[in-house]
Amino acid sequence: MSERAAPFYCPYCGDEDLRPSEEKHGAWECAACSRAFQLKFLGLLAQGLKRSDSGGAEI
Repeated sequence: MSERAAPFYCPYCGDEDLRPSEEKHGAWECAACSRAFQLKFLGLLAQGLKRSDSGGAEI
């Protein structure tokens, strides 16, 4: 089993100086903007995304 993927950049400031947080599983801390965030996989969509002829996603 492989390790979970790590984020490449902060979703708030875009900096790459991220460290795992000891507070919760999946939590990360950004040293550049001093924000903490958590990543969580919610699951797969029931139908998935279907492409239309125009290239956009149908709902």
